[in-house]
Amino acid sequence: MKGQFDTQAFKEKLEAQTTFPSLYMFKFIVPVAQQDELAALLPNNAIQFKQSSKGTYVSATIEAMMPNSDAIIAVYEKAAKISGVIAL
Repeated sequence: MKGQFDTQAFKEKLEAQTTFPSLYMFKFIVPVAQQDELAALLPNNAIQFKQSSKGTYVSATIEAMMPNSDAIIAVYEKAAKISGVIAL
């Protein structure tokens, strides 16, 4: 993921707006070649893929029960290590 991300501000916003545990929806765009790597972030969770019109990217929506804001941030930190990923 590109750019600087303010983890503390995101955590504060999550905790102010969410009661945990909570079902959280992650949305990513990733090159097709990294689709399996992205899916491995949250195995055994509902995931929907939609391929781009040119077939080079997929958008992914993953719903997962998250125990707290730290768990959500950990998923985003792992996703950031995937080449070409964009978090929405």
